Amino acid sequence: MNNSMMQQSLTINSLIEHANRYHGSTEIISVETNRDLTRTNWSGIHNNALRLSSALEKLGLSKGDRIATIAWNNRRHLELYFGVACNGMVCHTINPRLFPEQLIYIMNHAQDKALFIDATFVPLVAKLQDKLDKLEHIVLMGPRDEEAVTAIAGLKFYDELLDAAVSDFAWAAVDENTPSSLCYTSGTTGHPKGVLYTHRTTVLHSMGGNQPDGLAISAMDSVLPVVPMFHVNAWGVPYIAAGVGCKLVCPGPGLDGASLVKLIDDEKVTLALGVPTIWQGLLAALKETGSKVESLKRTVVGGSALPPSMIATFRDDYNVDLIHAWGMTETSPLGTMNQLLQKHTNLSTDEQATLRLGQGRAPYGVEMRLVDLDGNVLPNDGETQGALQIRGHWIIDTYYLAEESALTDDGWFDTGDIATIDADGYMIIRDRAKDIIKSGGEWISTVELENIAIAHPKVASAAVIAAPHEKWDERPVLIVVPAEGQSPTEQELLAFFKDKVATWQIPDKALLVETLPLGGTGKILKSKLREEYGNVLS
Repeated sequence: MNNSMMQQSLTINSLIEHANRYHGSTEIISVETNRDLTRTNWSGIHNNALRLSSALEKLGLSKGDRIATIAWNNRRHLELYFGVACNGMVCHTINPRLFPEQLIYIMNHAQDKALFIDATFVPLVAKLQDKLDKLEHIVLMGPRDEEAVTAIAGLKFYDELLDAAVSDFAWAAVDENTPSSLCYTSGTTGHPKGVLYTHRTTVLHSMGGNQPDGLAISAMDSVLPVVPMFHVNAWGVPYIAAGVGCKLVCPGPGLDGASLVKLIDDEKVTLALGVPTIWQGLLAALKETGSKVESLKRTVVGGSALPPSMIATFRDDYNVDLIHAWGMTETSPLGTMNQLLQKHTNLSTDEQATLRLGQGRAPYGVEMRLVDLDGNVLPNDGETQGALQIRGHWIIDTYYLAEESALTDDGWFDTGDIATIDADGYMIIRDRAKDIIKSGGEWISTVELENIAIAHPKVASAAVIAAPHEKWDERPVLIVVPAEGQSPTEQELLAFFKDKVATWQIPDKALLVETLPLGGTGKILKSKLREEYGNVLS
């Protein structure tokens, strides 16, 4: 007898329908653009997402259309995540921190038909409106605002659209391979590139990324995604949250340390996710307020290298486990999470902390390898450095509207990172391929030097770049923003590296600057630093 099992499509619809069916009363907290705090629940999100889908159809939008957002983390944005994708359209989240020229390029390249914005971004969009070729509708995410009407011609309002929507709307059947969301790379070199996710890849990412050794979110958690919903779909947290039915706390525009401390304490947040600069601000606010954030058990950090001292501070002062993660827009984004193995329980606290400084292990669904310049696969010995390549169930194949595959001939995506991988699969990003320094035939990691510099008590932030050198080809140059009220000398900054790295790896020069140039995702623009300071050793 030929027995078989049920087969159901892996769709985002199934995630929000599960949340509505079994976790409908679980709270969703939303800090609005005006800083008011509102409360809804998963059933409210589900019902509004249905009404939103109806409203989009009434506007003449149909399956496959790209629906853009420029918005903070709030409940309307969450409703858009589901209301757009669940009816076969594509939710295109846009980073408002990009340059205007990049925003225009992205929206025209995506051929966005509608744009949903928070009130914060009315002045920005008013300047861009006439340059957007395919845009038919701009919707303010809130009630009617007469002042905004004067700024943007033909402006519509989210709350009015939902009020006029069909109350008994039902989503049409969606195939799991239907495109669901679109994100663009930050475009630090050349034009930003689009990465088009499908329902299937998103659901697989939600399950694979939420394993016990992954984000491990459960219905018991109260989750605060500080990572923006315009940054790789908030690392997939909105979808994972729906799939497990946890409480979700959306922080809106208030990402300063004091606002986050209050949210964590008031809403009993157990897990928070964000980039290192967010946690630096949070730690400063904790010192000022005296809060011990007793509910907070875990924080996940990604986006850039983690200052080594941060793990110990969270652990020793606040009993919070800080977990390092790594990923890219092209990887949906989760590539690795740094969770320990059973055999590591015998290690000392310091030894465990050292192990957790790296980016961690791949979850099921992801494979990684290292290759040399000729494409030869390198050993996973924890020491050999090579180009990091990745493949898996939620990894890019081809950039949006590109004619050529983004993969190598044998089907791997080259991340642009230089890394090591040990025998247990623990990966450490040593540097970006374009940033690593080749000095006298040996590689020097700018990430390692920056982590040492940031630990200096007189340093607020730091970057290391390669400067051409007549004898050694390239040598490291340290560029430092001093801590408030401090003015460290070049001699003491360079002396701080002694016994922390090999003598030949110590930077040749240290410069003090007021600020470091940042890109749209908050990462330091080393290309700008190289333009300005690349010849200081000449």
